[in-house]
Amino acid sequence: MGHSMNTKSVCALSAAMVLTALTAAAGPHPAPAPRVQDMSLTGSGECTYPAKQIKGTPWSLQRVLLDQLWQDTKGKDAEGRPVKVAVIDTGVDNTNRQLKDAVDTKDGSEVRKGGKKSLSKGKKGDGTDDSVGHGTKVAGIIAARPHSGTGFVGIAPESKIIPIRQNDEKGSGTTDTMATAIDRAVQAGAGVINISQDTVKPLEANNNLQRAVQNALKANVVVVASAGNDGLDGKVKKTYPAAYDGVLAVGASDRNNERAPFSQSGDFVDVAAPGVEMVSTVPKGGQCVDNGTSFSAPYVAGVAALIRAKHPDWKPHQVVAQIGQTAERVVNHHDRFVGWGVVDPVRALTEDDAPIDRVTLDKGAADNVNAPDAAPMILGETPQERKERLATYTLGGAAVLVAFIAGSAAVVNERNRRRRSSAVSE
Repeated sequence: MGHSMNTKSVCALSAAMVLTALTAAAGPHPAPAPRVQDMSLTGSGECTYPAKQIKGTPWSLQRVLLDQLWQDTKGKDAEGRPVKVAVIDTGVDNTNRQLKDAVDTKDGSEVRKGGKKSLSKGKKGDGTDDSVGHGTKVAGIIAARPHSGTGFVGIAPESKIIPIRQNDEKGSGTTDTMATAIDRAVQAGAGVINISQDTVKPLEANNNLQRAVQNALKANVVVVASAGNDGLDGKVKKTYPAAYDGVLAVGASDRNNERAPFSQSGDFVDVAAPGVEMVSTVPKGGQCVDNGTSFSAPYVAGVAALIRAKHPDWKPHQVVAQIGQTAERVVNHHDRFVGWGVVDPVRALTEDDAPIDRVTLDKGAADNVNAPDAAPMILGETPQERKERLATYTLGGAAVLVAFIAGSAAVVNERNRRRRSSAVSE
C-alpha cells in the first residue's frame, strides 16, 4: 500500500521545516527503502481564481529576446506539427483564455488509485480539472498563448499541452501514480514530459517510477523535473524523479542568476532557471505570481519543446546536453547549486549547428574564479570625462592667472612710467 503525495501548495520555508522534522523523526537507522512514496508539489504561493491580468512583461521574459528565440519556431516543427508537452500535475484548467487553444483535451487523462486517499474524480476526466492551480501555472509557463492586456506568454507558445491530472490538494498522488502518468504521456505521443513534483525519501531500486522514467527515455521523450524546494536547510539530498539518470533536473535561480535560497542543491542538478516571482496563468482566467522549482522546470521544458520542434531528430540526451552546454555559468565546471548554469533560451536555439552528446568545458577558461563585477550605470559624466573636465579647468585657471599677473605687471609699469614723467616735468 503506497503513501499519499502531499499536493498542497506550501511555502518553501514550511516544506524545509517539515522535511527537517521528518528527518529527525526517522532516527539514525532508517528502515529499508519502500517501493512507493509520497510526492510533493514544488511550488509555494496561493492566489484566488480567477485573477486579474498582470499587464507588464515578467522579469523572466524581459531578459529573453523573444523575436530571436522564435525566429525558427514557436513550438511547431517544419511540417507545422506542435510538439506535445505532457504536464503531470494537478490538472490544467483550459478555461483560462491563454490556455484554451494550448491544451489537448483528447489525450488528457486522470490517474487515480484505490482507497480513501484516492484522487477525487474530476468532472471532465480529461485532465482539465484543477482546483489547486498548480498545474495550470506550470502549463502556462510552457505554452500560454499571447493575449491582449498582458505581457506574459509561454516559452513555446505554439506547443501543445497534454494534461495528466495525477495529484490534488489532498496529496493523493504517489510515485506509483506518477509512474502510470508517465506511461500515459508516452502513449499519448509526448515529446517532452514536465514533472513539477518530487520526493526526497529513498526508493527501492528498480521501482515503478524509475522504470517508467527509463521507458520514457527509451521512447525518445525528454523528461524534465524540478529539483525541489528543500534547500533552505543547507543539506545536499537527492530528489526523485529529478535525480534519475537521463532526467533534466532543474533548480531555481533568482533575478541575479544566483540559486534561489529554497532551491535544492546536489550533484544531480543539471541547470537552473528563473523560479522567483514567476508570473503564470491560473484557473478561470488571469495570472498570479508564485515561487518554486515547480516553475523553473516548465521554463526549461518550454526550451526543450522549442529544440525538439527545430531538431526533431535529436535524441533526449542531446537536447539535455544542448541546454546545459549553452547555459550561462560563472565557473567552468558543474556546480551543485545551479548545475551547468542558468538556462539561456536564445543561446540554446541559436548555437545549435550540430547535436552534442554531453556538456564539455570551455577550453582555456579559468576555473574557480569570481564572476566579473557588473559595469556601474553612470547617469552623468564618466570618471574619465570628469578628469578631462578638471584638467581643462586647471589649464584654464592657469592661463587666467598668467594673464592676470601679466596684466598687473603692465599696470604697475605704466604707473611707474607716469610718476617718472611727472617728476621730470616738475
